[in-house]
Amino acid sequence: MTFSHTSQAPAEGNQLDKKSQAWSALFSEPMSDLVKRYTASVFFDKRLWEADISGSLAHAEMLHAQGILRDADWADIQRGMAQIRSEIEGGAFQWQLDLEDVHLNIEARLTQLVGDAGKRLHTGRSRNDQVATDVRLWLRTEIDLIVGLLNELQRALVEMAAHNTEVILPGFTHLQVAQPVSFGHHLLAYVEMFARDAERMQDVRRRVNRLPLGAAALAGTPYPLDRERVARTLKMEGVCQNSLDAVSDRDFAIEFSAAASLVMVHISRFSEELILWMSQNFGFIQIADRFTTGSSIMPQKKNPDVPELARGKTGRVVGHLMALITLMKGQPLAYNKDNQEDKEPLFDTVDTLKDTLRIFAEMVPGITVKPEAMALAAKRGYATATDLADYLVRKGLPFRDAHEVVAHAVKTAISQQLDLSELPLATLQQFNPAIEADVFEVLSLSGSLNARSVLGGTAPVQVCAQIERHRARLAASN
Repeated sequence: MTFSHTSQAPAEGNQLDKKSQAWSALFSEPMSDLVKRYTASVFFDKRLWEADISGSLAHAEMLHAQGILRDADWADIQRGMAQIRSEIEGGAFQWQLDLEDVHLNIEARLTQLVGDAGKRLHTGRSRNDQVATDVRLWLRTEIDLIVGLLNELQRALVEMAAHNTEVILPGFTHLQVAQPVSFGHHLLAYVEMFARDAERMQDVRRRVNRLPLGAAALAGTPYPLDRERVARTLKMEGVCQNSLDAVSDRDFAIEFSAAASLVMVHISRFSEELILWMSQNFGFIQIADRFTTGSSIMPQKKNPDVPELARGKTGRVVGHLMALITLMKGQPLAYNKDNQEDKEPLFDTVDTLKDTLRIFAEMVPGITVKPEAMALAAKRGYATATDLADYLVRKGLPFRDAHEVVAHAVKTAISQQLDLSELPLATLQQFNPAIEADVFEVLSLSGSLNARSVLGGTAPVQVCAQIERHRARLAASN
């Protein structure tokens, strides 16, 4: 099918005619300045400019291939878009409130530069499918950056774990000393969390990376578009199959925000531990000075502001998820202006998440570990009590009986202000005569660690195996 066009000389100058609004001919009075400011999105959605240009060029290339756009118009659109790209990158592009959003600003400038060819670009599409495409293209790129940052943080944690496989940390349940664990093993727990986060992001990306363009306002278009061609040009994984859903769907933004919220929850849990470990009551670690602040009144203070802020920003990101869910819950099909409100929470979620991951990846290698304080805390909490119970089980005692015996032993140790390993053998034998001299290896912190050599356990040999597994996985992700 071939479409014929008449030509028009390009408009000159930078000032835009008031009638450049896409709907101006229908209205008998101009939009009020208050409504302009209330409804405009250009000053936050202009960050979509690169996605908007890419999507427009792919659309125009398809229109040309389908015979809808003539050779000269296609050439003019390419030339005009190249100049617009240069102007935006150089800071010379004039974003105008009267043009409401990134799409109309770029289209109006294109029309100034190339005339009717710029007006023909919108053939077969609407701002409804255009903005949905732009947000998906932009978010796809941001997800790739986020996955890279998640991998950087994992690498930092893995290398820190590799230097601390033999360092003994008191493991906690209910924030009470429970059993000794390798500090490296503890760090690898967060590597597992962030690895799942990266997997989730990559899974979300597949659903983000689908093309709404060609759905037009809501019902499709009478023009013979090749939507699959546009999807291939933009390296998208498929085409949104229902035009109503294509323009009104924001599941992808909600799903991304849910995945981002989980990342921040994991960051927040890690932050809470860093804050506790750095406090004088624990004294397990020291965060590098460049990631801390002082007090305006107390000169002795060194505050873990970065983890504290990350913990706080988690609420901000989770709040954006709630905002997006609430935004969508009452919307009928198809597109509604409410959807303009999806961008600011989505943009802020991306910015907050990237900044947080970047700073944590830089902060982790500068953490100083204090093994002596960790080991002392483990001893204070009788962390090897379960090991004594397991020892008695191996001697033939039922576990419940062994549990009771050890409880009495711990009570005695507490009264004498000794660790279990410091009780004389004769005292331990009063609780059960099966206890022999080999019990002291069992009651040592290192003995407790080495005994747990099951897959996924805290024994240093297992921790080293997990470190190599993570190194290989992360190397393959490059």
